[in-house]
Amino acid sequence: MAEEKKSRLYVLKPLIERWPAVQKPEVHVNFRSKIFWTVLCLILYFILTNVMIYGVSGQVLDMFASYRAIMAGASGSIMHLGIGPIVTASIILQLFVGAKIVKLDLTKKEDKAIYQGTQKVLVIAMIFIEAIPQVYGYLSPTDGLTAMVGGRGVADLIIILQLSLGAYLVFMMDELISKWGIGSGISMFIAAGVSQSIFTGLFNWLPGQGSQPLSVSNPPAGTIPGTYYLASQMNLGEMVDGGFQILFIGHGGFQNAIVPLLGTIAIFLIVTFTESSRIELPLAHAKVRGARGRYPIRLIYASNIPVILMSALLANVNMFALLFYTHPGLQGLPGIGHQWWIGAYDTTGGSTMPYAGGAWYLSNLNGVNSWLMPIISGGSGGHAPWQFAAKAVIYLSIMIFGSVLFAKFWIETTNMGPNDVAKQIQQSGMVMPGFRRDPRVLGRVLERYIPVVTVIGGAAVGALAACADAVGTIGNASGTGVLLTVGIMIQMYEQIAKEQAMEMHPILRGFFGAE
Repeated sequence: MAEEKKSRLYVLKPLIERWPAVQKPEVHVNFRSKIFWTVLCLILYFILTNVMIYGVSGQVLDMFASYRAIMAGASGSIMHLGIGPIVTASIILQLFVGAKIVKLDLTKKEDKAIYQGTQKVLVIAMIFIEAIPQVYGYLSPTDGLTAMVGGRGVADLIIILQLSLGAYLVFMMDELISKWGIGSGISMFIAAGVSQSIFTGLFNWLPGQGSQPLSVSNPPAGTIPGTYYLASQMNLGEMVDGGFQILFIGHGGFQNAIVPLLGTIAIFLIVTFTESSRIELPLAHAKVRGARGRYPIRLIYASNIPVILMSALLANVNMFALLFYTHPGLQGLPGIGHQWWIGAYDTTGGSTMPYAGGAWYLSNLNGVNSWLMPIISGGSGGHAPWQFAAKAVIYLSIMIFGSVLFAKFWIETTNMGPNDVAKQIQQSGMVMPGFRRDPRVLGRVLERYIPVVTVIGGAAVGALAACADAVGTIGNASGTGVLLTVGIMIQMYEQIAKEQAMEMHPILRGFFGAE
């Protein structure tokens, strides 16, 4: 029998073996150490989001503005790129492996090591691919920096290096948390950024338009102080003549209205219920009589990762559409340069959201004011009501289909498939009552549940994210961001409980795959 041909990615093996990486612990890391490294990285993340890029002019055009909560960064800081390069590299590699363009069998240890190593190399490439376009019209250097270093090219390079350094630090912190801490660094950074946005959106007492004085047309930006101020300053006639609409839906400088607050609470409750929904398969210990347990298969089996990947993909679509339409060097490209049907943008006011074209139909549904009210009022911004309805349907469909696709890819690349789970259960010494102690038999049983739950869970989490974006949330956190944060916090709680259980009962480490 001829030896199976290896993937071309094996040419990267010498580079992967020498690639700098966080060393995986050779012994068990105790619970306190894991908490320490997790908290340390989280504090460092908040510090870095307040370290602004040196030498950037006052006008910062944020290409990821509408996806900032998902990208886990801060506009204008060295964390400007956030987790974008990491997630984009993961998307590209998953699509290539799933489409069999890259032939890797992720059930084999050697192929999986090549896959993970290639992903690290691709992350570095994506850092520069996403950093370089930022300096051409979006993060322009100041005249002072240009004069100091002797030219625009060197000044651009300095900004690119700062962006690359910030993105690489995010990558290293994510790896540090995944190996020495608890949970995922990417998830932690998303939850931290969204939580900060929600807190600010709820309690911010400063005017929505900071340059203007406090007034009924410019109330406090936070939901609680803003609602109190408007209710106390408006008379009955003003309340009837548009005041109630501002209080409940928002308008102009007051976007953190009551409906977005109710939407945030509803998302929290729905996600909490969905995360607790699961199928439990009975297990028994093969050698210890009476020792029984259950293996839970959650409805959201692939976690929130599919939505993160899908949102990052849409953020990249928006970025490249913006570049093709506005970048002086790309406007002249035949067929795609400055073409409104790809995406039309007006950046004069600092906006990076499309107002027409394909990118508009794929852009985020940012609350009821952006789609439902135009449908009711007969259109807006040159779009007919049916176009807003089509946009809502397209966005919902894309989020559901994409989440299902990425959910299926994710379980195959993270040892969550039926055969991998069957091996983990057997290695723990547990068996399913009534079935032979054979991972292949157990794998066939799990194949009845895991693939189906993966599709249902992926569709559910995609629909929840899209509907949450449609309703809107406080703090401009986006519905997807709130959904992710709630799921991340629930999973973080479960992970901490599991770590504490393994700390008290070391025999459980084998069952959870910690050793």
